[in-house]
Amino acid sequence: MSRELAIRVGADAMAHSDRVSQHLLRLIDEAGGWLPFSGWMNAALYAPGLGYYAAESPKFATRTDSSTTAGSGDFVTAPMLTRLFGRTLAAQVAQILSATASHDVLEFGAGSGELAADILGALDALGVMAHYHILEVSADLRDRQQRRLAAWGSRVHWLDQAPEAFAGCVVANEVLDAMPVECFRWSESGVPMERGITRDGDRFVWQERPAPAGLAHAIAQRMPPLPDYQSEINLQAEAWARGLGTWFSRGAALIIDYGFPRREYYHPQRHRGTLMCHIQHRAHDDVFLAPGLQDITAHVDFTAIADAALEGGLEVLGYTSQARFLINAGLPEAWNRLMQEDPQTHAREGRLIEKLISEAEMGELFKVMAIGRGLDCELLGFTRGDRTVQL
Repeated sequence: MSRELAIRVGADAMAHSDRVSQHLLRLIDEAGGWLPFSGWMNAALYAPGLGYYAAESPKFATRTDSSTTAGSGDFVTAPMLTRLFGRTLAAQVAQILSATASHDVLEFGAGSGELAADILGALDALGVMAHYHILEVSADLRDRQQRRLAAWGSRVHWLDQAPEAFAGCVVANEVLDAMPVECFRWSESGVPMERGITRDGDRFVWQERPAPAGLAHAIAQRMPPLPDYQSEINLQAEAWARGLGTWFSRGAALIIDYGFPRREYYHPQRHRGTLMCHIQHRAHDDVFLAPGLQDITAHVDFTAIADAALEGGLEVLGYTSQARFLINAGLPEAWNRLMQEDPQTHAREGRLIEKLISEAEMGELFKVMAIGRGLDCELLGFTRGDRTVQL
């Protein structure tokens, strides 16, 4: 795929990837010849000016006025498919804001800014004049968001770190999957091994070491020893969920991502793990291909996120499939209203909505979890089909 990729992305992009590779090789040397995969993934995605999310490159497909997607970017997220995703999510956001007597929404990793625009527009239509806060680590994406959301003026502002206190609604759409993960493998003798990256000349290669005590304990808590079984643990995502409890005083955080409860995540048949890369709308599992030009993700262990939230003093308020959440929150009604407002767009939206809710597409693979505190109402998106007991 490398030669084909070079043709598709161009010489300048491949030159950038070479610079990223050289940076990663230096990091390996500085670390004594071996980096844990989490460190390598973090640099490949977030190294200032170099990493996939830190450099200027078209990451997300472009949504046109007709709600279709153009060929730019590397992958398509739900908000880029159709405005009805954000408009439906806004109904749940509005309920949380009402229950907390707050007008504050905080989105982690706002991507292109389209989801924020759709939520703000829908809240405005409901008479909810929200204040929208965005915590974005990518300067390039922050720039794009500021242009996209300029119409809302001072009602939108950007944070450099989590607030000291917050009440309202938190949104995290496809954020946890892009957090650096620890990779491991059970050895034939039942020893948990940490998988890291070393170099062979200018090539990256996997190399294993016995997992340090803390990681070994975390692995053993999640699954029994299965010889040659390899997978991932997202300790950073767990720390994020646990940390919410230190500043989230009242409200709910909506976490939308692809993943499974633990018994499915570490199923014996999923013995090669869940690492996945996306480039030019192609998905594959070669993490070493074109560093800096491709996204690298891992599925979310929602049981681990629930446990971390509980450890942080929060409650699990709901967990279900994306399809069930959107249907509960009013997607069918929103689609019907669109038929009255714009029949031509309504006809085009059908296949995109099917992608959002089909079990064979995003409807079942993606899950929605709500964690928070201080709410005494049943959240709209989980009124039917709540799977919290399956975590």
